[in-house]
Amino acid sequence: MELKLTNPIVFFDLETTGINIAKDKIVEISVLKVMPNGKEEQKTIRVNPEMHIPEQASAIHGIYDEDVKDCPTFKEIAKDLARYIEGCDLGGYNSNRFDIPLLAEEFLRVDVDFDMRKRKFVDVQTIFHKMEQRTLSAAYRFYCNKNLEDAHTAAADTTATYEVLKAQLDRYNDTLENDITFLSKFSAQNNTADFAGFIIFNEDGVEVFNFGKNKGVPVVQVLKEQPGYFAWMLNGEFPLYTKKILTEIRLRTAGLLK
Repeated sequence: MELKLTNPIVFFDLETTGINIAKDKIVEISVLKVMPNGKEEQKTIRVNPEMHIPEQASAIHGIYDEDVKDCPTFKEIAKDLARYIEGCDLGGYNSNRFDIPLLAEEFLRVDVDFDMRKRKFVDVQTIFHKMEQRTLSAAYRFYCNKNLEDAHTAAADTTATYEVLKAQLDRYNDTLENDITFLSKFSAQNNTADFAGFIIFNEDGVEVFNFGKNKGVPVVQVLKEQPGYFAWMLNGEFPLYTKKILTEIRLRTAGLLK
C-alpha cells in the first residue's frame, strides 16, 4: 500500500559513535524523502564526528575513524540538511527514542534553529512492537518476505523501514489508517516534551519529569520546591534539547516560582 501524504515524509537512519544522546555524534545519515506524488529521493552522507569512533560502535556499523576523516562535519552539512527536511514529517525505526532526539541534539550543538516540534513522527518500530514484537531484520522478513542485506548500514535500514511501513498498512488495514497524523499518534510511546523522554506530558497535558525521584511530579512544582534542581540538570549530562525545554518551562512560569 502506498502512503497517503499531505506533506513529504523523510525516513532517516543514523549511524553514530554510540547511544548516549547527550555525548555521541552522527557518523552517517541516510534519508529517503517520499513526496505526496510518490516520487522518492535518497541520499546518504558520511559525517566526521570530530571524535574517536569507539571500536564497539564500528563493529556494528562498519564505519571507522579512517573512513570519515575527510568527510564534512555535521556543522558543515547542518543548514543544507535542515533545508532539505524543512516542511517534512519524519519516519524511522526506533526513531522516537533515539534518532530524532540525537538529530535534534546535533542541530542544537551547531546553533541551527530547526524546530522538530512542527512535524509529525512515525516510528515503525513502535507499530511493529505493538503488533508483533520483533527486530528490524525480523520485521523486514515478516512483512516483506525478504532478508535484510547490509543490516546496520544507514541506507539499507532506511529503505527497509519505508518498505515495512507500507507492508504494515497492507497487513493491518483494518487497524491502521493510511494517514500520517494517525500513524504518528499510533507510534508514539509517550507524549514527550523533550524527545529524549526525560520530560513528558501527563494525562492532563502538564509537563512532568519522567525519571528519578521526581518521576511523575510536575516540572513547575519541582522547580518551585527544589530550587537547585534546575541548576543540577543544566550542569548534568542531559541532552541539550532537554535543557532547552526545561529552560523554556522555567522562563514561561517564572512568576509562579517566586
